[in-house]
Amino acid sequence: MTVKVFVDGGVGTTGIEIVDRLANRADVALTLLLDERRKDAVARADALAAADIAILCLPDDAAREAVALAKGVSTRFIDASTAHRTAEGWAYGFAEIEPGRRAELASARFVTNPGCYPTGFLALVRPLVREGLLPATTPLVTNATSGYSGGGKAMVTEFEDGDAMTAFRSYGLTLEHKHVPEMMVHAGLAVPPIFAPAVANTYRGMLVEVPLHLSQLPDRAVDHVHAALADAYAGSPLVEVASLEESAALRALRIEDVAGTDRLRLYVFTNAKTGHLRLAATLDNLGKGASGAAVQNLNLMSGLPETEGLRL
Repeated sequence: MTVKVFVDGGVGTTGIEIVDRLANRADVALTLLLDERRKDAVARADALAAADIAILCLPDDAAREAVALAKGVSTRFIDASTAHRTAEGWAYGFAEIEPGRRAELASARFVTNPGCYPTGFLALVRPLVREGLLPATTPLVTNATSGYSGGGKAMVTEFEDGDAMTAFRSYGLTLEHKHVPEMMVHAGLAVPPIFAPAVANTYRGMLVEVPLHLSQLPDRAVDHVHAALADAYAGSPLVEVASLEESAALRALRIEDVAGTDRLRLYVFTNAKTGHLRLAATLDNLGKGASGAAVQNLNLMSGLPETEGLRL
């Protein structure tokens, strides 16, 4: 079985990494448009119509335009932009986040790739809300840091040319960010979380944390929190939950810990004396946070092995 895949916009950081994962696969027939044809509406419409699955690595408006260009054809879509992450009729492409989600993705025509930051946040929070361990009305804070490749070509150039002049910077200081509705909706929260994003002077990698007071949990049981996460991802080939013993033995958690892979690793840190809890996720912003997730979704939609072409 060969799946015909058109990567629309395969010249940015996400698109380049998707192409890298697909280029040498015998089960994928890959189509790209040369630079001079990428903005040609007719060429794009033809490429979209000829594909079994189109992966959109475009700005939001261009992604919406691509879906409109394919009206009347049977092409299926994976959208890596933020355009459809809370849109009706689009399956949310985080395979592990809900029971039955893999089956939903396998039959979906329209799949929206999760954001990189929301992937870490939702992996930690959604199972706890679903199991009733964390009330949906809890006011949450998430601190999250990404490698600079998450900002696209402009930010890569800024850091690699030395113009950034910093090792770390926080942003999103208006307390408004396009990821917040996605986090709220897919976690099942009734209150928007405070999202405090930052960028570090490293090319790739991501560290997402959700600090909690044990008093915010109805039963205040750390074991139940860890068990809920471990049960949610049991058997997952890409998501791993560190044991409480392993987490307790750590003295540092690095942003680069799973960089260069398509894996997601979760931790539960706790201090019984202070009554504090820190949930943490490490992932690659270009891997499970973007391109790896897109390829995983492609595999599921095509009936192919879930981890084919991924970096384990």
